[in-house]
Amino acid sequence: MKKFSKVLALIIATIFVFASFAACSKQQTDVSDLDYIKEKGEIIIGITEVKPMNYYDEKGTLVGFDTEFAQAVCEKLGVTPKFIEINWDNKYNELKAKSIDCVWNGMTITEEGKKVASITNAYAENAQVVVMKKANLDKYPDIASIKDLTVAVEGGSAGEKIAQKEGLANTVVSNTQALALTEVTSGAADACIIDLTLARSMTGEGTSNANLGFNIKLESEEYGVAFRKDSNVTEEVNKIMAELLEDGTVDKLAEKYSISLIK
Repeated sequence: MKKFSKVLALIIATIFVFASFAACSKQQTDVSDLDYIKEKGEIIIGITEVKPMNYYDEKGTLVGFDTEFAQAVCEKLGVTPKFIEINWDNKYNELKAKSIDCVWNGMTITEEGKKVASITNAYAENAQVVVMKKANLDKYPDIASIKDLTVAVEGGSAGEKIAQKEGLANTVVSNTQALALTEVTSGAADACIIDLTLARSMTGEGTSNANLGFNIKLESEEYGVAFRKDSNVTEEVNKIMAELLEDGTVDKLAEKYSISLIK
């Protein structure tokens, strides 16, 4: 009888432990993503360095349209933005693992992205362009004409997807769009596919890439901000974005950085 009592006591104790663990897990699950971020007091924003969205000025300060847009949103949200550079190709895994809380870096809204993340309303429009030396622009008038060229792209970017779709076999995959552009400057690649916003700010007269230009404009796209799948932060940020559009804050930033807004 004593042995039976001990076994029964052990079973009851085990059930109690599992019940306590389940209750604790449920409490953690019940904490919304918005509460989680507000309790931390900061939002970790995954970026890559790409002008004019997020980049460092001559003083070493992180600036750019997305940087300052995010700062304005975070001020209204009541949290501090913390920007960290990530591997763009791994952005959605970073979100899921909670090593970052959002991706805010000229991110193209895609159907693939919508399946694995919660994405805000579109706030800006963009397109992909093929950048090469100005002397070669007349030789290559369309995407079909560059199929034998070596083309640099950023891994996981809209540019890489276009290269794959168009069957461009000779590609050089870089960690960032800025590095893809460098491949063309150095001669390691004949051309690169990058965002129109970046191409406008980093090529042509008055830039360090005055000998580069573009005339092939590819698929148009829209930018959004990605949060964790089913995150309730997305709805809150959509509201704040609308407020900042209405009060003129975003218009001033768009004029400052030559961004085409979606209203």
